[in-house]
Amino acid sequence: MKPSPSLCAALLALSISSAALAVDPPPAEAAYAAVRPMIAEQQRLVSPNAIEVSEAVELGGLKQWITIRGADKANPVLIYVHGGPGAAEMGRSWPYQRGWEDFFTVVQWDQRGTAKTLRSGGEAANKAELTRARMAQDLVELMALVRQRLGVQRVVLLGHSWGNVIGMDAAMAKPEWVSAYVGVGPLLSLYANEKAQYEALLAEARRRKDATALAELEAIAPYPGDGDIPFDKVNVARKWVQAYGGLAAYRDNANFYFRAARLSPYYEFEDRVAIDEGGQLSVPALLPDMKRGDHTRIRETRFPVFMFLGRHDMTTPSSVIEPWMAQLKAPVKKIVWFEHSAHLAPHEEPGRFLVNLVEQVRPLAVKR
Repeated sequence: MKPSPSLCAALLALSISSAALAVDPPPAEAAYAAVRPMIAEQQRLVSPNAIEVSEAVELGGLKQWITIRGADKANPVLIYVHGGPGAAEMGRSWPYQRGWEDFFTVVQWDQRGTAKTLRSGGEAANKAELTRARMAQDLVELMALVRQRLGVQRVVLLGHSWGNVIGMDAAMAKPEWVSAYVGVGPLLSLYANEKAQYEALLAEARRRKDATALAELEAIAPYPGDGDIPFDKVNVARKWVQAYGGLAAYRDNANFYFRAARLSPYYEFEDRVAIDEGGQLSVPALLPDMKRGDHTRIRETRFPVFMFLGRHDMTTPSSVIEPWMAQLKAPVKKIVWFEHSAHLAPHEEPGRFLVNLVEQVRPLAVKR
């Protein structure tokens, strides 16, 4: 049975928005289309050494869409590796990214299987090699392209959620190309993540004396259990993650995040639909790879590692990440906490996020 959009979204609560499931554009689309040029003009980069590119490049034999934006090409390069799988960030980054572009040249990438890359290449071509190994190699090829094009030796890799899986794979494959690695709400090990999440949800439901939540959560025990993790159980867990502010802190939904793509200068309606379709395509295809993955086995890196963690994140609980960081050997390692964020820290605390990128990460990127 093909998973429903809500079940695909449930895996990491980031694959599907509720904004673009209709066959035809909603009546409000005309209003969104009128606003997008205003945002594009406000965010236009006009300084003499700026770069502002949106194009499809060939990675792994498939044309994949990227943007490259920065106020000064002399700045260090940061590649954002989005989560999901299938939760493209390119169209959702505009509320916070312009500030980054004064200090970094920022590369956004619609991975194979979602958004503009899915729309332009079609489902068959995108699905043909939709695997963790292929996508990690896509990222290595993107790093090579960016290094050559921008004339840099090393880049900052930022992996969000699922993006940490292929992001760390690529970093470990080419450590000499990485000036620093930033994990944001990183997925390190699916089974450890689900176990920690379930325990946190039970504890919170008991603290709130929430009989409804307790009944639903106890009904899916044991979770995640051994073997396959049924989508219906995942759906229950993610329902309460979101309701308890474990996706977006102090909120019972993340519509501000999901709907941001409506006003993106880089996305048309069809691109937003392709995010939804990408979640449905990517999650079932990549779930076996996700189950097998376990980055907690990594004991040493040749590059600095930062973990930017939301204090309220129950999507990827910090109880999995902190012990791993404690034993990791790296040239520099640090956990940076965002006290008023859950899983979406760049969106939830954009000012603090930028300050920490500039103060913690950028000096290493400049030196290296």
